[in-house]
Amino acid sequence: MIAVPARRRTKTAAVLLGSSTLASKMNILLTDDHALFREGVALLLQPLIASGQTWQAGSCDEALALLDEHGAADLALMDLAMPGTPGLQGIAVLRERWPQMPVVALSSADDRETVLQAIDAGAMGFVPKSSSSPVLMAALQLILARGIYLPPLAFLGAAAAQSPSTERAASQAPLPPAPTPAALGLSPRQSDVLHLILQGKPAKLIERELGLSASTVKTHTSAVLRALNVTTRTQAVVAASRLGLRF
Repeated sequence: MIAVPARRRTKTAAVLLGSSTLASKMNILLTDDHALFREGVALLLQPLIASGQTWQAGSCDEALALLDEHGAADLALMDLAMPGTPGLQGIAVLRERWPQMPVVALSSADDRETVLQAIDAGAMGFVPKSSSSPVLMAALQLILARGIYLPPLAFLGAAAAQSPSTERAASQAPLPPAPTPAALGLSPRQSDVLHLILQGKPAKLIERELGLSASTVKTHTSAVLRALNVTTRTQAVVAASRLGLRF
């Protein structure tokens, strides 16, 4: 479980997030069916939201009701294993109804298949519940900077993933220096297309948001896949996460 001693919560978050992020007012939606977990994470998020609020929901239905009442949050965190509507379905609904709101999946499972299912549903990041508090906060920092975070262990070989020493190293390792799309040789418009792909938006929505034709979006998407040396959109998300791309 994500946890940090109470006396260190504010200091840890402040160091990781920086003064500029702390100064902004944010509203975060936190959805998990375990109240104790929600309350612990909400305390950890206090320095991030400043004078904003953490909206807590115990189910997907409660989360949707809160968003209907308050409008889109600046960030949404959703557990995948909840009674009622599954978290994966909930993520897909959130992305469909509030496409500009980044959604982060939380889960006790961190296998490759589960991670990719969350990304396919539209999540901008995946944080295992076994992560440390600094890893959670660094992941949220990356996502709020328009990046995407995936757990390193999900994409290591099976033998490495079973090694306790490898797990400790992966969970404690700092995020690597983040390149920009331009460093990969992408044009500004191709970078825009990549950013929308990373948000899980389909080609039709990308066309509409950028005012581009279907053939132009297809051309830019092909250029993005070549730059990342992948062949599918899901592979592009994984590759971008490994690189730690920032926009």
